[in-house]
Amino acid sequence: MEWVLAETLLSQSRDPRVLLGALCRGEASAERVETLCFLLQRLEDEEARGGGGGRGSLFLKARGPWEPHLEAVLQVSQIAAPENRQLFLTFLTPSRAGPCVRARMGNVTEPVQDFTDQICRVSGGGSRPALHQCRTLDMRGFPPIGAGFLPIPRAANFCLVSGLGTGMGVWEAFPQGKQLWLRYEEGPECRQDRAVDHHLVLPSGDCAPIIVKCHTCGTGPSLFWWSEKKKDELLKFWENYILIMETLEGNQIHVIKPVLPKLNSLFEYAVAEENGNWLFHPSWHMCIYKRMFESENKILTKEGVIHFLELYETKVLPFSPEFSEFFVGPLMDALSESSLYSRSPGQLIGSGSPLGLKLQKFLVTYTSLLPEEIKSSFLLKFIQKMSSRHWCAIPILFLSEALAHVPRCKALGLEGLLALRDVLQCTMITHQILLRGAAQCYLLQTAMNLVDVEKVSLSDVSTFLMCLRPEESLGRGTSLWTELCDWLRANENCFRKPLAYSSVGPPETWSLNAYVKSLVQEYIKSPALETGENCFMPDWFEAKLVAMMVLLAADVEGMKSQYSEKRRTQNVLRIFLDPLLESLMKFGTNAYMPLLKTDRCLQLLVKLLHTCMLKGSSSQDDEVFTLLQNFVLSTTESISEFILRRLTMNELSTVSDLDRCHLYLMVLTELINLHLRVGWKRGNPIWRIMSPLKNASIRHLQEMDRGQEPTLGTQVQRAVSMAALALVCEASDRTPELQPNPLEAGPTESFVFALPLNHTLRKPHAEAESSLHEESSSSQGWGKIVARYIHDQWVCLSFLLKKYHTLIPTAEGEIPEPILPAVHMPARTLQSALEALTVLPSDQVLPVFRCMNILVPKLLTSSESLCVESFDMAWKVISALSNTQLIFWSNLKAFVQFVFNTKVLTIAAKIKGQAYFKIKEIMYKIIEMSAIKTGVFNTLISYCCKSWVFSASDVYQVSLSSAKNYSELVFEACIFGTVFRRDQRLIQDVQTYVENLGHDCAANIVIENTKREDHYVRICAVKFLCLLDGSNMSHKLFMEDLAIKLLDKDELVSKSRTRYYVNSQQHRVKNRIWQTLLVLFPRFDQNFLNRIIDKIFQAGFINNQASIKYFIEWIIILILHKYPQFLPKFWDCFSYDEENLKTSICTFLSVLSHLDIIMQNVPEKKPVLKQALVIVLQWCFSHNFSIRLYALVALKRIWRMCKTWHVDEFDALTSVIESSLSQVENMPGAGNAKKNWQRIQEHFFFETFHPIKDYCLETIFYILPRLSGLVEDEWIPIGKFTRFTDIPLDAGFQWYLSPTQLCELKPGDWAQQDIGSNSGEADDQSEWTDVQKKIIPWKTNVPDLDLELVFQDRIAKLGKSISRLIVVASLIDKPTNLGGLCRTCEVFGASALVVGGLQCTRDKQFQCLSVSAEQWLPLVEVKLPQLIDFLQQKKAEGYTVIGVEQTARSVDLTQYSFPERSLLLLGNEREGIPANLIPQLDVCVEIPQQGIIRSLNVHVSGALLIWEYTRQQLLKHGDTGS
Repeated sequence: MEWVLAETLLSQSRDPRVLLGALCRGEASAERVETLCFLLQRLEDEEARGGGGGRGSLFLKARGPWEPHLEAVLQVSQIAAPENRQLFLTFLTPSRAGPCVRARMGNVTEPVQDFTDQICRVSGGGSRPALHQCRTLDMRGFPPIGAGFLPIPRAANFCLVSGLGTGMGVWEAFPQGKQLWLRYEEGPECRQDRAVDHHLVLPSGDCAPIIVKCHTCGTGPSLFWWSEKKKDELLKFWENYILIMETLEGNQIHVIKPVLPKLNSLFEYAVAEENGNWLFHPSWHMCIYKRMFESENKILTKEGVIHFLELYETKVLPFSPEFSEFFVGPLMDALSESSLYSRSPGQLIGSGSPLGLKLQKFLVTYTSLLPEEIKSSFLLKFIQKMSSRHWCAIPILFLSEALAHVPRCKALGLEGLLALRDVLQCTMITHQILLRGAAQCYLLQTAMNLVDVEKVSLSDVSTFLMCLRPEESLGRGTSLWTELCDWLRANENCFRKPLAYSSVGPPETWSLNAYVKSLVQEYIKSPALETGENCFMPDWFEAKLVAMMVLLAADVEGMKSQYSEKRRTQNVLRIFLDPLLESLMKFGTNAYMPLLKTDRCLQLLVKLLHTCMLKGSSSQDDEVFTLLQNFVLSTTESISEFILRRLTMNELSTVSDLDRCHLYLMVLTELINLHLRVGWKRGNPIWRIMSPLKNASIRHLQEMDRGQEPTLGTQVQRAVSMAALALVCEASDRTPELQPNPLEAGPTESFVFALPLNHTLRKPHAEAESSLHEESSSSQGWGKIVARYIHDQWVCLSFLLKKYHTLIPTAEGEIPEPILPAVHMPARTLQSALEALTVLPSDQVLPVFRCMNILVPKLLTSSESLCVESFDMAWKVISALSNTQLIFWSNLKAFVQFVFNTKVLTIAAKIKGQAYFKIKEIMYKIIEMSAIKTGVFNTLISYCCKSWVFSASDVYQVSLSSAKNYSELVFEACIFGTVFRRDQRLIQDVQTYVENLGHDCAANIVIENTKREDHYVRICAVKFLCLLDGSNMSHKLFMEDLAIKLLDKDELVSKSRTRYYVNSQQHRVKNRIWQTLLVLFPRFDQNFLNRIIDKIFQAGFINNQASIKYFIEWIIILILHKYPQFLPKFWDCFSYDEENLKTSICTFLSVLSHLDIIMQNVPEKKPVLKQALVIVLQWCFSHNFSIRLYALVALKRIWRMCKTWHVDEFDALTSVIESSLSQVENMPGAGNAKKNWQRIQEHFFFETFHPIKDYCLETIFYILPRLSGLVEDEWIPIGKFTRFTDIPLDAGFQWYLSPTQLCELKPGDWAQQDIGSNSGEADDQSEWTDVQKKIIPWKTNVPDLDLELVFQDRIAKLGKSISRLIVVASLIDKPTNLGGLCRTCEVFGASALVVGGLQCTRDKQFQCLSVSAEQWLPLVEVKLPQLIDFLQQKKAEGYTVIGVEQTARSVDLTQYSFPERSLLLLGNEREGIPANLIPQLDVCVEIPQQGIIRSLNVHVSGALLIWEYTRQQLLKHGDTGS
């Protein structure tokens, strides 16, 4: 019937294109596909018979209609009948050569992604490399659908092509010879063995090389190729590739890391040795890296990034555009993760990021290998990628640093410079100012290295430079400024000339001087659009730009004239500034000068002075600054007259004029600074205008409204007058010459003191003739204007209160003449200050705090409740400001100055009232805030310690009149320090790295080091304690009180937990306690030590961490050395019960090892030696190995002293002692005992450390914490003590570096893990013979196990096992799993169960699961470090070591036959069997699984294998009845 239908259709339409086009269009269905297949079969038969013009012509005719519908055909082919689908695919896979071979199923115009996804769905394909450059499809045939390959009768040769992930390449196969199968991925729906994902089917028979190419640029690397001659290498390539990809499905780094070396071999096979070209498309490798980058495990991501960056260090790879695209794509996305830049274990703080260094090396190497025509495009894409997202501070810093080190070349044009500017704007969003400034420095260096100056103009460069913040990076006088000047000097005649200035200068380029001169002229020129007196003030941007370029050009000219005449710089600077100086000289005489011109001139003047006087520049021997200063001083009189007229003649009457008032006052401040710098002279122009300005301001403020509604003009003038009066007060405070008789109340004083405090400006109404715009302007932001007005009132008041503070009464009483209300009524003034705090915004309260600083000490006795209220109100303001970076620190400093004023502290402690407890409450709140905001406690402790230190006869002394009642403050500072989050610690590490760059990074010069690190809290407290004098009774009592508090705190911390971990908060606090006690020790006398010696000895009995142990031992040695009278109490410490001294006795034995130091001040040495020898000999026979080691060390050193001093009383013991020492020295073998004996003798505390010579701050705070394994956060370098200058040095204290070689030692301890030859060899292997191969990822991280465990055997004496099976569970952690395994092993008669520690049997969870099985089963203790030796020993005894693990070569449990002597190794619950143990296994057995969850509980897995072993052994022995 079907043939009849097909014949009918063909007879009605002899043109196949019309018929097939109709069938391909419309709704896709199975029937339509079947009909299409029938027609195609009919055409095939007709072609075979030679009719219809030939099959090839018919096929070509039919080709057009169904080409656009290929995807629909493929979709319906999935629902068609299998036999029809086979027919359809058979037709599409021709077997003959000639025209039919050229018939292609392709030239697809639809999007490749959709078509590729369809191919993947049809063929059941999985993930493949993304070939992004491919846009067309060219192939010989499709794979059959379903499980395996369907028979195709007419296809002798065909090429199987499966989907290749995202982005499909053009495939062109050249099959020759017999049938050939390429790589095929079986669909998941028909997979029989879930443990095997991929099949690599080799060609059958002799085949010629097969190449599958990607046609993106005509010629390129092959996507796939095969050669019989290199089949072994190619087979290895694909095996490694599949293994790596499957392993990366998991996230466990311990499973993946051993596989990564195989990635190196992929590159070896992918590059031809003959011509160095790619044999495989690089996308195969990129797919591996991309999967690593996208992993949830950041450790794996970091490994992948580092491996990629190291490619060009070890390999010579040909250029590939895919590498460049991958770098600016997935790799840079991965580099945006800040955590990747953390330090490696063992690296010092501030040593830099290993990833950052590798990124720098890679970028330098890679760009140097790029062809010149490609390098520009790559760098541009790289920079544009940096600007395409908001980066965190750390990634943008290291990316910028890497860019800055790219060798100098002309790679970037204007587009690149604009991209760099965009990156600069990205860096401004970060909060870390130092990192932000360093990134700006590197980006500027990048521009100077990579920009082609012939493609950019000086205008483009200056606009780019404006994105750099002078206060963070580009400061004058820094190395970066000098480097920029040198770059401008070298290229000043090479820059492209802007189109706007085509008529000036040479035809193509423009010199720097010509550009700057034109820039200043255009800036000073009057604006074309003048808007009258009511115009707004211009923006500051142009003024900043012009000022920067003028100073750069001047410094460039200075470089040129270094070895010639110096007047050249003066002439050039004069030429630049002539338009400005000429305009400034006319200010005083030309009343009709345009307002905008005056604004622009004054703005430029301010910016010139600001830029020239940044912290990076030095005014001494600075020719440019001296010239600028002289030029500006010559215009002072004209400028001052202009400002006086503008401020006093009612010329400022609009809201916008308030900004001009701020500009005028800023200019006056700068002029005052200049005159103070050159020497203030009475009668100078500034001095002459101060009195008129003050009088006019007072006159304006005294004018009454006279019942009329205030107008905008009058209110603005009042605000201007108050601001001017505030400036006069501030100037008078800095310049005593401007003040009249200090005790004489003039008009200013009388007016300000009589002015109602917190007086506000009423909001004006719009005048009738004003426009709507003016009306809106008059009310816009009026609250800010009023706040500024009140702020200026308190500025004036703070000046006058400081001037008349001696007249402020301590209590309200008789008011003397003349009446100054604010001075003589301080309580009312303080109440007004509280009201001001409720009215003013937080950024305006600083002058109020200054007034409170003067008033509170006067009122604390008489008005304590009011003072306490002021403390509370001020703290609320500070708390609200904690997230406001710019104004928080200045306000906090002012707050601390008035709350913790020395007088306030003294009075509060004396009366012990509410204020005393409120101050302590605020103190603890500040400490609590420091845990969130670093640097808050620094401000408090620094101010208090400085206020307690004074200088007398060039000798610094300490007054503790106020400090003695606030010892808690110093106590908290001594133990202060927070445990930061990982991201916070990373930021601190990178900041330290930038600081260590020193002057090489301009940000370190420009940005002030605020010393807000937590270390500086302790540094300040320690330096303060070093200034205390033990002979001063008040100092002595203060130190003793502090020492008792520290010992009580140590006891409290020790009791808080029975066990505390290394580097935990408890560990750090105890470490800081004993460091402080060591600093205080020289000031302790014998009487006080007699009170605390028992507490110190008691601390030695506690199970402390290593660093605490060393400090306690050190201070005991110092006490016994200075006061031998305490030796009897020391001997008593050895008389405790041995069970209680198992660990703590080592502390006292360590002290005995330094008996030579202790006995220096002992007159009778023989009795002490005898006592020490008797004690140490007793402990040499201890059952505990560690105690014996410590005792033998002490015995060796004591016996050496006996022989040196010829003590004859011990002759009877000579043979015993020397034979014992000889035996331990000549211990046979190379076991742990001998190694530990050698290590403990070489340990720094016994071999190098000298308790007396090494007593210095460097040893206490840096060397000993470093050598004892304390985390780097606790190391305080001695340089920080010297850089902290708030507290002076004490010349009498042992301050300098350790004189011994202690500082040169590296961290190490005799008790650390002994990494033997076996374990070390496994880690050094480049490739592993067998590796774990997890099918489904386990999303867990694996902790590093690095413990020193001593091997101990326990031979069971109960029962007799019936099998030869040993179960090794040393890798298992959980007591529940161990208990269950113990029970299972006992039930099935295992010969032994090996565990990591026998102490697990005492665990309640273990006992609950084991139900007493441990009493009937032999248990053997094998610690992790001895596990390899144990396995090798059992191998030698004939055991087969079997691992329960999924690996690339694991055997199915159902297929494995257990030997009688079997050792079953079970893996860890989380990480399985470690990679270094897998090579020790004879075989790996895996349990067949059918479910989705790809892992079993370790106890369950072990039980299954134990039963299978037992079952097989029972069958072998014929004991089926059991």
